[in-house]
Amino acid sequence: MTKYILKRLLQTIPVIIGISIIVFAFINLQPGDPFVNMMDPKVTPEIKQKMLEQIGYFDPLPVKYVKWVGRAVRGDLGYSISYKEPVGKVIKSRMGNTLILSITALLLSTFIAIPIGVFTATKKNTFLDYIATIAAFIGLSIPAFFFGMLMIKIFSVDLKLLPISGMITLGKKLNTMQYIIDIMRHMILPAIVLALINTASLMRYTRSSMVEIIKQDYIRTARAKGVSPRKVIYKHALKNALTSIITIISLQIPFLFSGALLTETIFVWPGVGRLNYEAVLNRDYPLIMGIVMILAVVTLTANLVADIMYAVIDPRIKYE
Repeated sequence: MTKYILKRLLQTIPVIIGISIIVFAFINLQPGDPFVNMMDPKVTPEIKQKMLEQIGYFDPLPVKYVKWVGRAVRGDLGYSISYKEPVGKVIKSRMGNTLILSITALLLSTFIAIPIGVFTATKKNTFLDYIATIAAFIGLSIPAFFFGMLMIKIFSVDLKLLPISGMITLGKKLNTMQYIIDIMRHMILPAIVLALINTASLMRYTRSSMVEIIKQDYIRTARAKGVSPRKVIYKHALKNALTSIITIISLQIPFLFSGALLTETIFVWPGVGRLNYEAVLNRDYPLIMGIVMILAVVTLTANLVADIMYAVIDPRIKYE
């Protein structure tokens, strides 16, 4: 296992390099001057050109890339144009907010979707199965922004139970416990909206995997031997369906980690997704590249963890 993990880590190096080249090229080939908003409008064109030359703006693209990579491997992702702070510092200030929201949404969707998916698989083609299927299709079809606005209308405007937006209540002095509770209240609506689509898709994949496994001969053999239905489903069938479920969850992690742009925008949640949106609006190229590269690392890490979990769950899987 250790050998396999090291091998996979080495395989990620060329992938990261390839992603960095593509991202860097696309960002830097965009027309226009991203630094125009940083300079005083009264600055003469000669002084402006000299300043751009000092920061290497007119360097050839390969030279720019080598300089950027050299700084990145030392942990320097550049300087944010719009925030006028190091990119790493800006992303770090939003990272914790995104982690709180994404982990909550992931746990919520997983604990809801898997039990429902298993239950509907055992009740295939029954009334309850049809109801769950319709609910899943509705969850997949409803746009996140519409569902978010609907939740705000019901729970914030009409019932006045939950805050409309933000992460904390401004203008209040709160102790530690009150502060935690306040964050949790603000997080309820965005977490539910963010988990909606993931719940629907994960439920459908869980059901499909379970339906296929329940048809297998070893499941019929276990039932013929008198093994209890609960043990057959949860010990034999679900265990073998977990490989497919882990794959779906690993694909959802980067999406959740990015903060689901629409969800964070609707609820004004100060996370990485909204930060990326602001960076695009402000043409903050260093910040965009920093966010994209971090998301690439998260995606590769999620895939590596998924591969390791395959071997843990199913001993038949061997890695050379």
